Amino acid sequence: MTIQVLYEDNHLLVLNKPAGVATQGAAHGQGSLIDQAREYLKRKYHKPGNVYLGIVSRLDAAVTGAIVLARTSKAATRLTRQFQTGQVRKTYWAVVEGRLRPETGECNDWLIKDDRLQRVVVSRPEAQGAKLATLHYRTLRAVPGGTLLEIDLRTGRKHQIRVQLAERGACVLGDRKYGARAPFSPGIALHARCLQLPHPVRGELLEFMAPLPESWRRFGQLE
Repeated sequence: MTIQVLYEDNHLLVLNKPAGVATQGAAHGQGSLIDQAREYLKRKYHKPGNVYLGIVSRLDAAVTGAIVLARTSKAATRLTRQFQTGQVRKTYWAVVEGRLRPETGECNDWLIKDDRLQRVVVSRPEAQGAKLATLHYRTLRAVPGGTLLEIDLRTGRKHQIRVQLAERGACVLGDRKYGARAPFSPGIALHARCLQLPHPVRGELLEFMAPLPESWRRFGQLE
């Protein structure tokens, strides 16, 4: 796997994650993103020992796009707090089957993991372990095979975008786990397009834009 670096300093490493790579904890013989990132830093800076990298957020293996890693424990603590308190703006692009009505709106659902089905499902608010998930979406345009949406993710629940869109009949292309019929490879048509966050040490607002993967060329010129 080739590391695509979007930004790097003494505190942060921001990458454009490819499809099919777990952020952490990959199966034996399948390198995770953090393993590859550590190897990249070891080679670049000729570090003989272990390299510290802290995971402050994750992307599903099938999802592409911008992901930030912390290069110090201080940065990891501050970034984790930023994600938890809503200081990080997370914008995604998704190509979905069909169209959403209305074309702009907000989705609010209570989600819970169903261990029997091995996926996340919409539940009642009073269900044990249920967590509120909120996102805002807007339709950008029709593309070959679907509709391009821009999503402002307000919370960070597991599989949130995939579940909430599927619940409204707009499955992410290629996401067979949540009911998609149309194929898409590699991964699914969900991309973490942009991250905006305060620098954990200097405080200035940073913005990281992740270029679309080659697999999105089938949708035409989007950037």
